[in-house]
Formats: sequence, C-alpha cells, structure tokens
Amino acid sequence: MSHELDPETGAILLVDKPVTWTSFNAVAKIRGALRGITGHRVKVGHAGTLDPLASGLLVLGTGRCTKQLPLLTDEDKRYTATLRLGQTTASHDAETPVEQERPWQHLDDAAIQAVLQQLTGPAMQVPPKFSAKRFQGERAYHLARAGEHVDLPPAPIIVHGMLLEGRDGRDLTLDIHCSKGTYIRSLAHDIGQALGCGAYLTALRRTASGNLHVRNAKTPEQWSQWLDQWAAQRKGATGA
Repeated sequence: MSHELDPETGAILLVDKPVTWTSFNAVAKIRGALRGITGHRVKVGHAGTLDPLASGLLVLGTGRCTKQLPLLTDEDKRYTATLRLGQTTASHDAETPVEQERPWQHLDDAAIQAVLQQLTGPAMQVPPKFSAKRFQGERAYHLARAGEHVDLPPAPIIVHGMLLEGRDGRDLTLDIHCSKGTYIRSLAHDIGQALGCGAYLTALRRTASGNLHVRNAKTPEQWSQWLDQWAAQRKGATGA
C-alpha cells in the first residue's frame, strides 16, 4: 500500500484475515483504530464476508471508498481449499462433527479430475444450512444449530475452474476460481457426492478477489502498526 493512503478520507484496505476472526471483527478493529486516531467515526465496510474458519483476503473500504464496495463484491473470487474425502459433516466443513464415513481409497487422481471437470461451469448451488442466508426470517445457521429443518433454495453460480494442486491420501488441495456467492463448503460437499464417498471442507483461504491479491494484504495486527505510523506522520504534518 502507498504511503499516501488516507483511510480517514477514503481508502481500500486489503486484510489477510486470520482463522477464527469474523469479517465483523476485522471491520471493527480498523473502525476502532481510526476513531482513536481521528477522534470521530469513520465509515468502514467490507466487500464479501469470509467464514470464521476461513483465512485470506478480506477487502475493506473506508470513508468515501465504501461506495466502491458493491462493485468489488461482484468480482470473481479465488480460493485454495482443502477437502477430506470419505467423511461428511452437517455444516460441510469442520464446524460440526463427522456424521458419516465411506470408503475413498479406490479413488485415483483421474477419477477426481473427471469430477472437477464435471462440476466446472454454471450451476444452481444449494447454500449450506449452516450459513448466514435467511430462511423464514432467521439466519439459517441459528435454525440449523437449534436442530430445526432448513431448506434453502438453490442460487446461480459459476465455477470457472478447479485445479487439483496436491493430494495427501484422503486430503485434496484445490485451486478454485468462481463467481461471487459461491459456497466452497457446498462445492466440497458436491464433489464428495459426485465421487460417491462424501467430502467436507477442512481448510479454506481466499487468495484473490478480482485483480486484488492476498499477497498484497496485511494482517489486522500489521494494519494496526501501519495506522499507528500513519497517525504519527499525520500528527507531525499538522503539528497537532
């Protein structure tokens, strides 16, 4: 990021969100830091959430740059995802316990590649019931955690490409390029179903959104340090 960046007036900040942090946690940290520096509330928003169990690129906008966030949200996304074959969970990720186990040892890379090709392209995807989608006026994950029935309607997505980057026994590492709104948890589940053995997502990292890349992002702690330096330079420039 340029030293001329001015988060008070408006800036796009690329955050490398850690696992366990919510997107709101990252927004709140930057908003709180800016309030402490400027003495007033600075508007801060994000261009697409990341689940707490996921890490990687979270695009934040401050001040007048929050107006750019809807356009940035619409950009295609890229992820590195780790799937575990032969097991399924209710949440399609590691949030909930393993429910079922099935044989996976017979699957070779050719069979996996064929399914990845089969699931590439436009599709109607059913969001996971453990998601922030609303169902009958409530967040779906609230109902799912309470054991209530959740039947979310499918939504259109596009999977532009999936590459098998590595395999360690039952664990697959995929590079996934997809449209906004694609649930990688649901994609992992669908891959498992197509392979006949089941699968769930064990790790997820967003690497890019449009032409913005996580390699250019800072962790929340690094952004805090950057904002401290920016505040010191700002104070020196104004003589305050």
